[in-house]
Amino acid sequence: MKAETIKAEVAHLNKSFGSNKVLLDMNFKIREGENLVVLGKSGSGKSVLIKCLIGLIEPDEGEIFLLGENVQDLEREALNILRKKVGFLFQSAALYDSKTVKENLEFHLRGSKTKSKEEIDQLVLEALQNVGLEEAIDKMPSELSGGMKKRVGLARALMLKPELILYDEPTTGLDPITSKEISRLILDVQKKYNTASIIITHDIECARITANRMIILKDGKAFIEGTYKELSESGDEWVSSFFK
Repeated sequence: MKAETIKAEVAHLNKSFGSNKVLLDMNFKIREGENLVVLGKSGSGKSVLIKCLIGLIEPDEGEIFLLGENVQDLEREALNILRKKVGFLFQSAALYDSKTVKENLEFHLRGSKTKSKEEIDQLVLEALQNVGLEEAIDKMPSELSGGMKKRVGLARALMLKPELILYDEPTTGLDPITSKEISRLILDVQKKYNTASIIITHDIECARITANRMIILKDGKAFIEGTYKELSESGDEWVSSFFK
């Protein structure tokens, strides 16, 4: 039997801002090919967690491992190298307004010493095909809908075929139909590339579509963990309130 491969691990993570305890003894692992949804209401610590994961915020205690690397032990250059191995879909899509879709996708590969212009062009086209937007390659961000911008952001995250993708509120600001399309696209990416993903969200429908496993945060703690079905059938009144 093949041993499971852990792509990310958080152990005894704590983070406070003054007297405000945001994360309390957070623990979880994510395995190869698994979508882990971290669900919680506003202010539950979701955004702080994802910033800790990629080294934008330093935790007070605990350890974070991404792709086998201890994030806190890395110097800036090594941390930047690790970040390039992790796909990241920002809540706002974070596109450069003055650049075309193609220029946004190839931006971080410009000056690459390992890839030719032809290889970069092929990566851009393949990434856009994966999200169904190859016809938008020369459009400016201002010409895109909110859902299209999210798709371009996901295409950029897929450029280097990462083993791990972090999604920060991937359906925020989208209408229900577009939200479902983005959620199903996340599922398609998982199946095609066998990626491990951490999906930070408050959208229960996104969780239903994408999650292999879920954690619900409450008062900075991982209050409960399980599959969507297990949590939706929980007898806990607070947990069941998410599913009504």
